[in-house]
Amino acid sequence: MPNLGFGSLLLIVFAALLIFGPKKLPELGKAVGNSLREFKSATKGLADDDDEDKKKEEK
Repeated sequence: MPNLGFGSLLLIVFAALLIFGPKKLPELGKAVGNSLREFKSATKGLADDDDEDKKKEEK
């Protein structure tokens, strides 16, 4: 992943403000956060399932 500097982050935030507007930006951030949280929990669940399968194979 490329390193993002302060200028790049500022440009991204400015573009998001222009595209979505200041009223929609908090809603968009919340939706992205919820999606990432769900994705993280799903991948953790898959890893846990893999661990259980390995334990069953060892027995």
